[in-house]
Amino acid sequence: MNVSREEDPVPGDTNDEIRASLREHLAWWGLRHVESDAAYFAWQRDVFSPQELTTLHRHIEAKRQATDGPAAEIAFYDLTAQPRSVPALYSQRYEYYLEVGARVAGHLGDASTILDVGCGIGILTTFYAKRCPASTIVGIDRSPASIDLARQRAQELGLTNVRFECRDLDQQDLAGCFNLIIATHTLLQAEQEPGLPSRDWSTFARSADAQAQQGFEQRIGVGVRLDRLRAGLTPGGRMVVFEKTRQLARRIPFQRALAARGLRLLAPPEPVRYRSVEEVTDDGPLYVMGTVPREQACGWDESPEADGMPPLHLDSLRSARAQGDQPLYENHQISAEQGWLSLPARQVTAQVTSTEPDGRQLHVEWGRAGAFAYLYCANTFDQRQLVLIEPARAAVLETYYREITREQPAGGKEPLR
Repeated sequence: MNVSREEDPVPGDTNDEIRASLREHLAWWGLRHVESDAAYFAWQRDVFSPQELTTLHRHIEAKRQATDGPAAEIAFYDLTAQPRSVPALYSQRYEYYLEVGARVAGHLGDASTILDVGCGIGILTTFYAKRCPASTIVGIDRSPASIDLARQRAQELGLTNVRFECRDLDQQDLAGCFNLIIATHTLLQAEQEPGLPSRDWSTFARSADAQAQQGFEQRIGVGVRLDRLRAGLTPGGRMVVFEKTRQLARRIPFQRALAARGLRLLAPPEPVRYRSVEEVTDDGPLYVMGTVPREQACGWDESPEADGMPPLHLDSLRSARAQGDQPLYENHQISAEQGWLSLPARQVTAQVTSTEPDGRQLHVEWGRAGAFAYLYCANTFDQRQLVLIEPARAAVLETYYREITREQPAGGKEPLR
């Protein structure tokens, strides 16, 4: 199999010593940076029998469906916490460990008591313990097999300042209080949860709806988890949190849940990008928080992030020639809204705004804007889409419009839902 070096550090990450030390630590665990999906899955086939792979995939699907609550998740992590399984399974998250672990390690400071929530098999927890020999570190997880392996590996590393407890934050309070609490990929794991919709399709703003916020926190259990963590934080303590909240619809209610518990930002949130083998993941952001006075904190920001798309320049498009059946311009990012708003003298040929069974509102329109035909879609879960073509091909957009409004994929592309 082909195994290559990881990509260079992301811009702005200058702590080379931490990253170098973490690479050595990951190598001790047997983890490698794998260049391609083909190489990664070939490695799995070398390690596991076809029957074992079938069992693994069955557990992955059960965990994804989560039809029986936490039992499927616990069973999955128990299954993967076998020593011979770790390198071939956990190397898929190599860049996650490198990017997130290095950033968290940079915030350990002089904390004397540290809690790592959802520590799994202890890959990062043992790294933090190595870096902070004078600190007492506790890792908790609800997978018994993961905790057993974490204890074994800590002993092999000769670490005496770390202990691991099998504890379910949904069911049990913390044992003790901590100067620093770390929670990465453990508080908000309901990936099918869309979050809270905006007020309508034309805005990214959310209403201050206490009932909707409470429903969000209860559906995914984040309210109870945060309450227990907040109770376990010493006065003046800090929390470092990194969850799957890049989508605005998830990020805003999560931030509101943090703020409601008196947690304030000590630094601007830090977006993190890493690869899961070939797949690029824009995750996070990473929050560093404390219970400081409001005037000493950064404000919570509920606006969309910049998506990196260049601004729409209509003058340059006027002389452009599309390749084959490609549009002159296509934007599926949040900034598509600004492009739509900047279109001159829009003449709407047809439009519809509908509310779907799950409550999300969808707006679709097509028409003419100066020298272009356009189609625009927007919904209340922050998805935007703008397509521009020559007026001579306007019939293509009409077809696309009718397919979207009938909720059918157009041209092999999934319409906004």
